Amino acid sequence: MTRDEVRAGISGFGIIPAVRLSSNEEAQFAAEAVSSAGIPIVEVTMTVPNALDVISELARHRPGMIVGAGTVLDLDTARHCLDAGAKFLTSPGLDLQVAEFGVKHNVVTIPGALTPSEVLAAWKTGADFVKVFPCAPMGGPGYIHTLKSPLPQIPLIAAGGVNQQTAGDFILAGASALGIGAALIHAQAIEHRDRDRIRELARRFLHIIGEARKLLQPAA
Repeated sequence: MTRDEVRAGISGFGIIPAVRLSSNEEAQFAAEAVSSAGIPIVEVTMTVPNALDVISELARHRPGMIVGAGTVLDLDTARHCLDAGAKFLTSPGLDLQVAEFGVKHNVVTIPGALTPSEVLAAWKTGADFVKVFPCAPMGGPGYIHTLKSPLPQIPLIAAGGVNQQTAGDFILAGASALGIGAALIHAQAIEHRDRDRIRELARRFLHIIGEARKLLQPAA
């Protein structure tokens, strides 16, 4: 899968499910449940035990899934993630070395940022998107709207506190995609291995995003 295809997949679906769980097995279960609901994208965070093994396993056995690495905080981790088969790299904050490394190796790169200065610095590395984290405590959709006003050319991914009540508003505010963790990969659904619950939540988010994007389309 090429960098352009990965970028198009993230833009098209408008959602990056973030897997931040307490075991390898839980992470694989969550990734497969979300994918079976129609979102073939998963961000496996480095906080998952044996996260590199999860990425490698999914990359080998789920060729149609866009498997990425999250919470990538240093160059060594970034290298290991690419070796494991990650198709995108993302971080909660701005590390210019990690961002430049991803761009240099022609992998979709999504550095984290918060302030306008950080967003601009992240974009200047050649990144594909900039993840604004954490969004909810900083004003939610209104903050994305404020950032997009002077920086309309930068595709922003809203992450941190996005839920069913705010997802549509984030899209309407200008977010290109949403990073969603616990609101999609629900703790009780994981505990009870309730695949249907995760599938239902995935469908709801896809519907919300789709409806919001319809409102952004120019009138015929």
